[in-house]
Amino acid sequence: MIETTCCIVGGGPAGMVLGFLLARAGVEVVVLEKHGDFLRDFRGDTIHPSTLQVLHELGLLDEFLRRPHQEARQIGGVVGDEEVPVADFAHVGSRCPFIAFMPQWDFLDFIAEHARRYPTFRLILRAEVTDVIEQDGRVVGVTAKTPDGPLEVRAKLTFGTDGRHSTTRARAGLIVENIGAPIDVLWMRISRSPGDPEQPLGRFGQGRILVMIYRGDYWQCGYIIPKGGINTLRARGIEAFRNDIVAIAPFLRDRVGELKSWDDVKLLTVVIDRLREWSVPGLLCIGDAAHAMSPVGGVGINLAIQDAVAAANILAAPLRERRLTLDDLRKVQSRREWPTRMTQGLQVLIQDRVIGRVLGAAGPLRMPLALRLLRRFPFLRRIPARIIGIGFRPEHVRTDEEILK
Repeated sequence: MIETTCCIVGGGPAGMVLGFLLARAGVEVVVLEKHGDFLRDFRGDTIHPSTLQVLHELGLLDEFLRRPHQEARQIGGVVGDEEVPVADFAHVGSRCPFIAFMPQWDFLDFIAEHARRYPTFRLILRAEVTDVIEQDGRVVGVTAKTPDGPLEVRAKLTFGTDGRHSTTRARAGLIVENIGAPIDVLWMRISRSPGDPEQPLGRFGQGRILVMIYRGDYWQCGYIIPKGGINTLRARGIEAFRNDIVAIAPFLRDRVGELKSWDDVKLLTVVIDRLREWSVPGLLCIGDAAHAMSPVGGVGINLAIQDAVAAANILAAPLRERRLTLDDLRKVQSRREWPTRMTQGLQVLIQDRVIGRVLGAAGPLRMPLALRLLRRFPFLRRIPARIIGIGFRPEHVRTDEEILK
């Protein structure tokens, strides 16, 4: 058995950043991660200006940007054969006016490396949480299974940062409201040739949408399909799927053969949901455990990190001074629920008004009014750039003097 001040369940972006920030504030933290490392394919790899600003405020930005990454200062789309610039990050008002693309495992390794420098931080790998421990109507820790046998972690506060299929929120009986998502995504890698474009873009064709993210020597591709459409697609065969990709991105014709079978294509089941209440006595959920996001805009990781910053800002002092109450936990939800609802509302709007119509198109696509306006008036591109890059309520790291007061 381990006793600690905070137990964080899940070593994703929300959990690792939260653990780092709390340890920096002098709070004892144990992070439990069920895998042996952070190496998982087809995780979100976008580090948005809001997150880069957090790294700057922590004094880590220059070191972070020395690691291999790609930068996107604009995002565009192709509708039929017409290119449309969508977002220009030049005016987002952040230290870094671009999105950085880096494998998520590299980002998490970077955060873990710096978190371990604090004596109050501990990361335990291969520790899969199986249940929460309740006592007198309060969560007082979790149980986990490890290669060395059962583990029990007792904590003043447990954080559920274990994703959209969160064990902690399920075991604690928190109620999930399903908002709905009419799409799923097929993720794959296709090699990049020197003549290919460099900026990330979405390609829209009759009944087809392909998102392409530049990753150095390859493209990380997301092919959008109607919800539950994977079985129909597989029934047509991998060759028909390769032809669908070529139909919307002809320049990939000489490389789609790299998708040799369906084993090279990973299904992401898209979910948009959120908890009615993010907390119960002794437990708080943040990130995907509190609100699963659509991949539209790639903002889920950055919203989770913003949750972590807000939680650390609000809870570090009460935790350190052992005066934490349920009202303190509710302050985190109060702070972060509005940006969550606004972001999810926009994602649903885009899914219904844009993506759904493209997937259901029976004839040639007509350029949507919003894209026509973005193409004609460059200053309008600042709006999607701000929403994607910064979000509705950006959080800022408290200074060393503030956290130690």
